[in-house]
Amino acid sequence: MNDTIHLLTSHRSYRHFDENYTLPKEQLSAILAAARQAPSWMNGQMYSIIVIQDKKIREEMIRMNPGNPHILNSSVFLLFLADLKRTEQVAKENQASYQIGDGLNPLLIATTDASLALENALIAAESLGLGAVPVGSVRSHVDELKELLHLPDYVLPIAGLTIGKPTVEMKIKPRLPEQAVIHYDTYKETDYALIEAYDETMEAFGEARETKRWSKKFVDYFAHQPSQKLDHFIKNQKLFDFKEKTEN
Repeated sequence: MNDTIHLLTSHRSYRHFDENYTLPKEQLSAILAAARQAPSWMNGQMYSIIVIQDKKIREEMIRMNPGNPHILNSSVFLLFLADLKRTEQVAKENQASYQIGDGLNPLLIATTDASLALENALIAAESLGLGAVPVGSVRSHVDELKELLHLPDYVLPIAGLTIGKPTVEMKIKPRLPEQAVIHYDTYKETDYALIEAYDETMEAFGEARETKRWSKKFVDYFAHQPSQKLDHFIKNQKLFDFKEKTEN
C-alpha cells in the first residue's frame, strides 16, 4: 500500500482542536491550491471557497449552529459553495440567455465541483498532519449565511470544512462492507443481512455521539418530510425553478 492510499484509508473525523494553534499561511495556501486543482466538469470550476478566519463571523455561525463548536475552535473554517454566478456573468457579458433554472443538471454539476474541491482540501489537510471534518449542517442555515456572507444569486452553500490541530485522537470508523456498496457491471440490491451485520459492527465500535443504531438513524431521518427551507432558498437563488405540486 502506498502512502496516498494509506492516508485515504486512515481517514477519521476530528472535532476537537487546539484553540491556540495558528495554521501557517503556507499550509493554508497549499490546502487551497490542492482544492483548486480538483477535477471539474468541462473545467468549469463552478464552485467558490470562502476562507472564514474572522472570529466574529465564526461566533455568529456558532450561534446559528451550536452543535458544531469546532467551527469556532479550529484554525480555519472553509465554506464550499456551488457557484453559478461566474457563468451568469459570462452569459451576461456575451448577451446570451442563462436558463440554468430550467433543469437540475447545472446545480448538480456545481454541487459536484464543490464537493470534489472539498475532498481535495480534506486530503491535503490530512497529509499535513492536521485534522478536519466536513460540516453539512450549514445547509440548515442558508438564509442566515446568505445575509452574513453577502452571497449573491446563483450561489448555494454545500458544506463547510473545519481544519486544525487535533487534541483528541479518533479511531478509524468502520464502513459498510464492500459487498454492500461495490457493484460489478450491474447494480444488485444489498443483502439486508449485511446491513444488520453493520449495525452490530457500529454498536461495538461505540462512538459516543451515535445514540442510535445505524439503520434506525436513517429510518427516523427519512420517515419525516424533508424541510422545504433549502428548496425555497434554491428557487430564490435562481438555481432551480421548483414547480408547485398540483392535484390530479
